[in-house]
Amino acid sequence: MGSLALSRVAAQDPAPTITDEVARLARQELAPLASAIDAGSIYPGEFLRRLGKTGAWSSHVPQEGPADLRWAIQSMAALGEICGATAFMAWCQNTLVWYVANSTNVKLAARFGNCFSSGRALGGTGLSNPMKSFFGIERLKLKGRKVDGGYVVRGALPWVSNLGPDHYFGTIFEREDEGTNGEPGSTVMFLADCSDPAITLTPCKPFLAMDGTGTYSVQFRDVFVPDELILAEPAAPFVKKVRAGFILLQTGMGLGLMRDCINIMDEVHAPLGHVNRYLPQQPVQFRELYAEFEKEAMTLASDPYNADDSYWRRVVALRLRIGDASVAVAHAAMLHCGARGYLMSHRAQRRLREAYFVAIVTPATKQLRKMLADG
Repeated sequence: MGSLALSRVAAQDPAPTITDEVARLARQELAPLASAIDAGSIYPGEFLRRLGKTGAWSSHVPQEGPADLRWAIQSMAALGEICGATAFMAWCQNTLVWYVANSTNVKLAARFGNCFSSGRALGGTGLSNPMKSFFGIERLKLKGRKVDGGYVVRGALPWVSNLGPDHYFGTIFEREDEGTNGEPGSTVMFLADCSDPAITLTPCKPFLAMDGTGTYSVQFRDVFVPDELILAEPAAPFVKKVRAGFILLQTGMGLGLMRDCINIMDEVHAPLGHVNRYLPQQPVQFRELYAEFEKEAMTLASDPYNADDSYWRRVVALRLRIGDASVAVAHAAMLHCGARGYLMSHRAQRRLREAYFVAIVTPATKQLRKMLADG
């Protein structure tokens, strides 16, 4: 298993130890589960909680203002090298922590901050639809109205991951008691509690890959959301603050997958190198691309609150390139393996299926291109 080249920071920083421990657990405990998670027969809740005990979900929590996402990305890459589904669930958990860590709701932060960052409670992010809505692709699917002590929310989200009956996730509704002449009302971001009897989780139809990610359709039937669960009101300025982190944390999924696909090509070099050398894409090319992506990710991840438009465009461009490269390197790994990679027992075909997810998870390739085109 390869190791990321990020230089170690000050000796007192515990993050390198966290990253190494996550990599060790991934090799020893996650690897035997990867196929079952992919097939949907296992949701690795206990493993995710175990990672929380190592500090995997807390390394990116802001410390007296600044935040640093580098170690969270490194840890997710270590997971992604073994299992793309688990790296995705790690992104869900890390993003949930990111929301709470940036909320100005003191009661919410006190109640959930350590709970989520320690892994005692698990959850995800329901921002797929809101992220599309903010960039003019969809309308918000959740509607809310103000009542004493909070809001009442209704609607449905088609896909939310890393969920279970005792999990939480962050999402956004539009106020239907505001807005006139067809104009939308303001938006509110909140924590949804899956244990609420007015929230229904319905398992999704089987996916091409990564079926053990706790992904559900979520129905809100006049759910009372108390003020204590409001992450941000209005939501738009909050989303602008956390959006770079939301996207940058996803890079860990792609980096880990790329690294394993390069490993796969290396593994078949001895028996097949004499003919694989005629293929147009070689591991050396992807190593160079990986090093470029890693360097850019680490630079951007050390400054996630940067408000410059040029910084934001770099974040979006990097995410787009990593999605494209994930598909390309997984495709190359399949061709290098030949028939052996076509076996269900070989991980090359799983990596290819996972790579398509990196390219289509929100923000998907087409949305990223639209974001760059819109300026």
